Amino acid sequence: MPKPTKGARFGGSPAHERLIMANLATDLFRHGRIRTTVAKAKRLRPLAERLITKAKKGDIHNRRQVLTIVRDKGVVHHLFTEIATTFAERPGGYTRITKVGARKGDNAPMAVIELVTEPLNVSTRRVASPAPAAEEPKAEETKAEEAKAEASEESEAPAEAKTEETPEAAADEAPAAEAKKDEA
Repeated sequence: MPKPTKGARFGGSPAHERLIMANLATDLFRHGRIRTTVAKAKRLRPLAERLITKAKKGDIHNRRQVLTIVRDKGVVHHLFTEIATTFAERPGGYTRITKVGARKGDNAPMAVIELVTEPLNVSTRRVASPAPAAEEPKAEETKAEEAKAEASEESEAPAEAKTEETPEAAADEAPAAEAKKDEA
């Protein structure tokens, strides 16, 4: 059973809090970013990411589940057709919360919650597993082989004496070897 959050609810009752979260999610999907309090942004993030995950699946069952929360059919259509296709490759982390300071009237901490628009950079993402440690000796072996290949290329040995490791390199040097034979 989920543990309820501590402290007072945003609207006073559970029903009012659900309405507040539904309206925040609707505005987030309509505008792409909204400015709200930090507490509301932190409570909105899991709901919005769950709805985007349902939109990525795209079937009628998930569309009806999203429609129980987001009542605007135009926003749901936008979520399923445009937002879901934008996040097709992204495994999660669809939203970003940025703190922007305090509100002028009551000094409440404010934040901007927005949909992430940058493409996913796969090269910077790292997977924590013991497999990379096992691959390090292989990388050292390939570096040693490359160093040997460079040393053999720099030497003035005849082309026939060189041992090539890849067929592409052999194909590149074959015309050069034939030209040397023709000159001799």
